[in-house]
Amino acid sequence: MSDTSPVVGAQRTARLVGDVSASRPVYRAVADALRVAVADGRVPLGSRLPSERELTTALGVSRTTVSRAYDLLREGGYLVSRRGSGSVVTLPEGSRHRGTSSLFGSEPLEDVIDLTCAATRAPVGVVEAYERAVAALPRYLTGAGYLALGVPELREAIAGRYTARGLPTGPEDVVVTSGALAGISLVTSALVGHGDRVVVENPGYPNTLDVLRRAGARLVALPVDPEGWDVAESVATVRSAAAGVAVLVPDFQNPTAALLSDEGRERLAAALRRAGTTPVIDETIVEIDLEGGSMPLPFAAHAPGAITVGSASKSHWGGLRTGWLRAPNGRVAHLVESRASSNLGPPVLEQLVLLELMRAAPGITEGRRADVRGARSSLVAALAEHLPDVSFTLGRGGLSLWCQLPADLPSTRLAVAAEDHGLLLAAGPRFAVDGGLDRWLRLPHVLPGGAMADAVVRLARAAEQVRSERGRIAPARRSRPGGALIA
Repeated sequence: MSDTSPVVGAQRTARLVGDVSASRPVYRAVADALRVAVADGRVPLGSRLPSERELTTALGVSRTTVSRAYDLLREGGYLVSRRGSGSVVTLPEGSRHRGTSSLFGSEPLEDVIDLTCAATRAPVGVVEAYERAVAALPRYLTGAGYLALGVPELREAIAGRYTARGLPTGPEDVVVTSGALAGISLVTSALVGHGDRVVVENPGYPNTLDVLRRAGARLVALPVDPEGWDVAESVATVRSAAAGVAVLVPDFQNPTAALLSDEGRERLAAALRRAGTTPVIDETIVEIDLEGGSMPLPFAAHAPGAITVGSASKSHWGGLRTGWLRAPNGRVAHLVESRASSNLGPPVLEQLVLLELMRAAPGITEGRRADVRGARSSLVAALAEHLPDVSFTLGRGGLSLWCQLPADLPSTRLAVAAEDHGLLLAAGPRFAVDGGLDRWLRLPHVLPGGAMADAVVRLARAAEQVRSERGRIAPARRSRPGGALIA
């Protein structure tokens, strides 16, 4: 513990706390918000909170309020104060361990429903695909196993899928990566420097936001409403941002599941082109169309200079840890050079497995579509029965509902209470570019119908607890230091 610990600024801390003016007592609301921010990874362990005087000014509350809030955090084991070091964030001894990320616990507890991960189980046929892949593996064993661009046949299959969707693509435009996040990291290392402006959606995908923050990017928020993009506002944001890169998810956006129309893509692509901004398009969820039929053209069909990121995690299985980049005009070589010092690509075997799965079904199968649609119907019905004051927009596809909560149910407190009922959630602020969104909650519909209904029953119990509880700070839920991985 030293005075060289990183400091969380007063204004950022105030944004994390939010508006607590209507809460009673206010000091407990401040303490609860900060405790959840620590457990959620938005306040890194080992960092120093602002002084009581600074936070008093930023929040517009009394000094006594902040002092009592800090006292509660110390009593709960969330702060350690030492002369010369200030109030340093920590976690209580013996707090429950949830593994190295919020995707899955390293020691899964029985009867816990995890809705932090918007991904489905492995599809039928994965074992057989592995068997066929193992049979095909020997012809790759004579080489070193480092395929900088990826298995050639897989690159051809990926290129063929783009072409079938209306975007002519050759295998020379494709490089295979270790998942979509690895692709985002690769593009970031190649195109984003410290202090560069990057346009991102708000709400957005937390892990992408974290990658950009670690690169030192200055994030410019482009709002996405529950119904989708206000295209005129988006165009204005792009024009004023003067950013080098814009990271967008136009296909069943995470977390809103919104789908941008062809007209919207054309207008936004034109604005990006005029601004000299390179679009980086995350298509991780593009295949999860729950209605079927004609889809908008890929964004890159409107923006030829776009770099597109894809993944097998939603369409096939996350356990393959395999994704890809589509980069036109000879940019693939530059991107591959950028990753040489950190990532040499995914294992050959998993690439061969994905190849087998794509040969059987290049996108989501009808059986998988029916499963996800049924899970969503169960979630919607259960919400109507048990939490009718929770609202959402039902879109065409995607893997989650972006739910607006009543004013008396902040999602950060609800997520903490839900753990007491065996339900793991990702609160709305985790998807925010810079604070806020505490009245929003992402609910993935990726489990069987019975499990989705059970999850809502537990959520309703947690909501009842939040509405009635005015007691002590609950035990910590230890997440991975520095932030939680949310899929």
